[in-house]
Amino acid sequence: MRRIVISTVGTSLLTNQINRSNPDEKDWYNKLREFANHNKKDTPQTIQNIIQQLRNRASKKLAQSKIEIIRLSSAELNGLHGLYNNQLALAKQDIQFLISTATYQCQTTAEIIRDFLQQQGLSSVDIYTPPSLSTANTEDFSSGIDELIVWLRENIPDYKEKGFKVYFNLVGGFKSLQGYLNTIGMFYADEILYIFEGKNAELITIPRLPITLDCQAIKPHRVSLALMDAGLTMPSNEQILESLVLTIDKEMTLSTWGKLVWGECKNSLLSQELLAFPRISLEDSFRQDYNKIADLEEKVKLQETLATVSYLLEENNGDIAPLKKHGGIQYSNLKAKHSAFGHFRVTQGKRVTCIIKKGILHLRRYGQHAINDKP
Repeated sequence: MRRIVISTVGTSLLTNQINRSNPDEKDWYNKLREFANHNKKDTPQTIQNIIQQLRNRASKKLAQSKIEIIRLSSAELNGLHGLYNNQLALAKQDIQFLISTATYQCQTTAEIIRDFLQQQGLSSVDIYTPPSLSTANTEDFSSGIDELIVWLRENIPDYKEKGFKVYFNLVGGFKSLQGYLNTIGMFYADEILYIFEGKNAELITIPRLPITLDCQAIKPHRVSLALMDAGLTMPSNEQILESLVLTIDKEMTLSTWGKLVWGECKNSLLSQELLAFPRISLEDSFRQDYNKIADLEEKVKLQETLATVSYLLEENNGDIAPLKKHGGIQYSNLKAKHSAFGHFRVTQGKRVTCIIKKGILHLRRYGQHAINDKP
């Protein structure tokens, strides 16, 4: 069975190359810590020069060392060697993802590991960096975790359907990131990898626990959750589980765990009856078209689109101009005798016809382009 291995990356491989007995390098560690959360653009050239020197040393050390030294040098490679019983050649058919923070030092470390693995004959090695992921502050870290969850949700199920077994290699990386990935791994990974400290350390594998989310528990709040997932900020007067929302100044958005839970539950909750979203009116003809849909995924996609439309109308007090500008919705008026009506996109071939009245969008038909002839 082929594997997809997701490894968290830290910076110890880089910083361990500092020669602390060299007077010229005695303050390098502190300098790197000072700029640990900076991207390349914001990292001074003097610090970039230090990072490049350490990168060269690390790359040379990995290329010239025996497995024992490599495993001691890199926690990330230590985990991979443990998984493959010190035979990286066994990984040639597998897919490797290195999860890096959006910092120059971490990205540099990830590049060192990627280059080494490719030199060992592993052809599928990619670095994924959530754009906002940083340990600089809670806001950046939470935003980055949200982006990581979305990436996992969009990619991992497809690999599993193709028969891949999913491993989370959490031997390396920052402790804060490991903590989150350990919990997230219970939903997406088949096994989570750790390793005991010290020489001849043994691999620890944690199999996926049989966790099942109680999606029915959040069913009463599915409209609110769908709207927040679309981007709407809501007043904090609705009694939603605290772990699912982030409340700031009495307004709620989905929390990291809220996005994870909603991502797991939305297919079952949005594939049932039509939901009543704000500023949207459902006419009988539209309901009839919806009830004819046999594909549950199509129902989910349609209701997610309605949530986005509702969010844009709510945010703009019923003004349809943002619907016209939105790249996915692409609202426009019909032509000729049906010019009083509009339509918007759900997928490449499916549309919803509608008419706007006093800030309320009345949905009339759903289906292929032909519905434009009888909106």
